Amino acid sequence: MIKRQTMIKKISLLLIANLFCVGLIAQEELSLSKAIQVGLENNYELKIIRKSEEISELNNSWGNVGRYPSIQFNLQGRGIKDYNETNDFNRLTASPSLDLNWTLFDGFAVSIRKDKFNDLQQLSEGNTIVAIENRIELIILAYYKILLEKERLKVSEKIMSLSSDRFEKRKIGKELGSSVTYDVLQAKNAWLEDRSAYLLQEVNFNNAVRDLNFLLGVKESKTYQFSDAFLPVSDDYQLAALLDKMLNDNSNLKNRYIQEMILKRDVELARSNFYPKLSLGAGIQGNRVKTKLDGMSSSTADSHNLYANLSLSYMIFNGNSNRRALQIAKIQEDIGKIETEDLKHSLSNILAQNFELYQVRRELYLLAEENLEAAELNLSISKDKYEAGSINSFNYRDVQVVYQNVALARLNAIFNLIQSKTSLVRLTGGILNE
Repeated sequence: MIKRQTMIKKISLLLIANLFCVGLIAQEELSLSKAIQVGLENNYELKIIRKSEEISELNNSWGNVGRYPSIQFNLQGRGIKDYNETNDFNRLTASPSLDLNWTLFDGFAVSIRKDKFNDLQQLSEGNTIVAIENRIELIILAYYKILLEKERLKVSEKIMSLSSDRFEKRKIGKELGSSVTYDVLQAKNAWLEDRSAYLLQEVNFNNAVRDLNFLLGVKESKTYQFSDAFLPVSDDYQLAALLDKMLNDNSNLKNRYIQEMILKRDVELARSNFYPKLSLGAGIQGNRVKTKLDGMSSSTADSHNLYANLSLSYMIFNGNSNRRALQIAKIQEDIGKIETEDLKHSLSNILAQNFELYQVRRELYLLAEENLEAAELNLSISKDKYEAGSINSFNYRDVQVVYQNVALARLNAIFNLIQSKTSLVRLTGGILNE
């Protein structure tokens, strides 16, 4: 009977293993770079921002700033029925015209507006880059969060396996008379506790996968084989070099510089109102008049005329509205410069904090590696001692708990180091390149 149960158990394990292998084969392999690619293609927010970028590109044209003349076709028609004492008549009049209006000079406002549209297009592209960087950072952290939960699951599985072995040995020992019920219950409680922790960790892992799928814009039930390794990349950074790179390459700061330039264009536009304006008007007009007297045949008369004129206007006084507009534009430009300095100060402070945190987390990771090495050795020795009867189940359980805490602390140290590095790269404008 025992042999039959053992055989059934082995067959069940083989079936489960085969199903697991088939599942792995069916799963799509997902690297971090591929995850970023999919996330950038499917993200709804980025699609909307790219559409806004298209609008800015369409607005940035010479025709939208008044460089070219406007040409308009007009057609007027009129019909008259005249009743009088002599001869009644009908008169039909058609007057087509083609008119051209062209602003030849308006204080360089055309060129200034075109420069402003150039800046607005660059700002729109900059906003797209910021949104892409935000999305990449979220995907990176979500991807490594999955790897973190996956490694945590392995630790939980290892602890659960040790508890299961201990529980099985205690049950066998009770049957042989070498263990008492108290020892069996202690082992069972430990196994049940570790089994619960493992099941909860499975939920954490599945939720992390769902969070990534949400960022990627795919079905939440989709599963993958995650090909990247959960290893930290520890680089040596210098704060001064990072600060220079941030001031030159940070995307938010670049956008702030563009906004400053736009405010400068507004000052130039306000100043252009103090210049005279010169306009050209030209056109051609035709007239056809068809007259018919009662009892007589109709007669038609055609005429055409051309016209051209130049118009020069200069605002002498309008209640100082132009002067106020210029003063307000200058004040807004000053506000923009202050906001830029404020952003520089804020980013510099954030960079210093992240740099120090990165340095600390590097040290914590090295300590966690050493601590794990010692904990693994202690666990191995304690297992041998427990099986030999040198230590009791309480001591062995304490060693297991210590190992679990140390292993989880190491995994957290790796994730924290990856997070700090990602923040530094993002602040210094290098996340797209890397």
